[in-house]
Amino acid sequence: MERAEQATPDSGREPVRSEQARDVEGPGEALVGPDAGPDPTRPVAIDTAPILVVGLLCWAVALVVVLAVPSLHTGARDWWPWTCVAGLVLGLMGLGYVRRGRGSAAGARRGG
Repeated sequence: MERAEQATPDSGREPVRSEQARDVEGPGEALVGPDAGPDPTRPVAIDTAPILVVGLLCWAVALVVVLAVPSLHTGARDWWPWTCVAGLVLGLMGLGYVRRGRGSAAGARRGG
């Protein structure tokens, strides 16, 4: 498979462009080679619910560890368990928000 040469300004040939970049005009014209991948400026659509579940599991493990080790929740560190509880509560609120369809890639694709 031969690679097409990029046109230089004095070669007289039109530069190679991707299908998306053909309509772009101005100083920010996107010149790409024929083997260019997807447009790097587009956001990646991912399901955020599993990410939130992993975060919730991390906060739950942290809460168990903090409560199991007395030196981690007494004295000057008496606020540590409440930090874990706040992480769990905010994570559950975020999970509810995403599962309702807002804040998730699937909801954005549906237009909801």
